[in-house]
Amino acid sequence: MEKLINDFSFGLFFWQAIILLILIVLLVKFAWKPIMQSITDREEGIKDALLSAENARNEMQNLQADNQRILQEARLERDNMLKDAREMKEKMVADAKTEAQVQGQKMIEQAKAAIESEKNAAMAELKLQVSTLSLNIAEKLLKDELSNKEAQTKLVEKMLGEVKIN
Repeated sequence: MEKLINDFSFGLFFWQAIILLILIVLLVKFAWKPIMQSITDREEGIKDALLSAENARNEMQNLQADNQRILQEARLERDNMLKDAREMKEKMVADAKTEAQVQGQKMIEQAKAAIESEKNAAMAELKLQVSTLSLNIAEKLLKDELSNKEAQTKLVEKMLGEVKIN
């Protein structure tokens, strides 16, 4: 260290200081500004990338919220459609039951009417047969009565024995 102090030259120090200042000025002018500019550009790029990432995250959250809302609406619509379909099915079944009951009642009424009609026809036929039989008996009685009183009584008894009421 003592050697450095003994060999110290003020002129050499002066020129070295000027060269150092010129070098610093040149570095500031030509190197420092581009380096700082690239650092600033990089910082701005990073800020822009972070901002874009934040915007993308917000947009993704909005899309997820929209998807959830749309999914919920679709579920509600599906539930409403199923409810409507069930109600329509129940109404159709109820209408079919009602129609079947109406048709069954009509068939019962028609059957009752047919039975009544058959009954009336049978009664009319029976009345016709009874009246024909009565007329035949009366005719035979009149013939026998006109001929003989004793024979008429026998004939009436005989005819009554032959007649069977069904």
